[in-house]
Amino acid sequence: MAALPDFQLLHPATASDAIRMRALHPGSRYLAGGTDLLPNMRRGLVATEVVIDLGGVDELTDLHEESSALYIGAGVTLAVIAANRTVQDRLPALAQAASGVAGPTHRVSATLGGNLCLETRCRFYNQSESWREANAFCLKLGSDTCRVATKSPRCYAAFSGDIAPALMVLDAKVEVLGPLGTRVLPISDFYRDDGITWLAMTPDELLVAVRVPLKTGWASAYEKVRVRGAMDFPLAGVAVALRRENNTIADLRIALTGVSSRPEFVNGLDALAGHPLDDTALAIITRRIKLGIKAMETTLIEVPFRRRITPVLAKRMVERLWEMVSTSLS
Repeated sequence: MAALPDFQLLHPATASDAIRMRALHPGSRYLAGGTDLLPNMRRGLVATEVVIDLGGVDELTDLHEESSALYIGAGVTLAVIAANRTVQDRLPALAQAASGVAGPTHRVSATLGGNLCLETRCRFYNQSESWREANAFCLKLGSDTCRVATKSPRCYAAFSGDIAPALMVLDAKVEVLGPLGTRVLPISDFYRDDGITWLAMTPDELLVAVRVPLKTGWASAYEKVRVRGAMDFPLAGVAVALRRENNTIADLRIALTGVSSRPEFVNGLDALAGHPLDDTALAIITRRIKLGIKAMETTLIEVPFRRRITPVLAKRMVERLWEMVSTSLS
């Protein structure tokens, strides 16, 4: 394993201090848990002379309930989120997503903000420096060609974070701090469909927190397919939130990860409201998911498999939640 390059480490006391430090060092990088940043620095994927350590910013580790919502600071670890009783009882999709990231030792350090801002990657980018050089690099690292889609002018590196799709179906909002103050936006608007600029943040902004509504009457879940049962990023991840009224669908929300350069919210499911979960509804779910899937050759697993398995996984989850709600109502 290559050694970490030399860098200056700064220690802000507040989020505002971190913003000021970033302004003084435009090429700097924020460090939270470091489970993604530090390995990428060792591999030469990220180059910076200044690292801003957010570990001493107490406001980023705040976790509390407020006015029918759960406030989660960007520095709260995934282990804390997964073990939180409110998350387990009211937001199971979030609990399952957090508990499924990497391995237990990673989750103790990895943070909410780190997973939401996870670097996009593909099998051409996420390699050793000598391998990348031998393959003439890629669009994400200074080449003029995306190795995933060689005729494309854009980068198709995939976003593989687990938390984002869970928060999408739970209707969460993110809080971003910058030199001009704080702005709040739906988490779906936090992402762009581009492997290089996949976050809708300017370089001088910082993700501060997420607010998740604590709604009643919803059932939710998150599952993913990966090569190994732990450690690996998802080949495809699916989050589902379902609200049922008697024998009809009141509302259904599905979001995906690992299949695009951003987490994808599945559109067009509003038409299912007021209808039973029958073969017709499941066919619509399959069709809408296939329209939302943009899986490319970003892993060693064949693209057709990932495209086929995603709607299958989603339908199984929807059916399971449907029956679970039915049981709880009986």
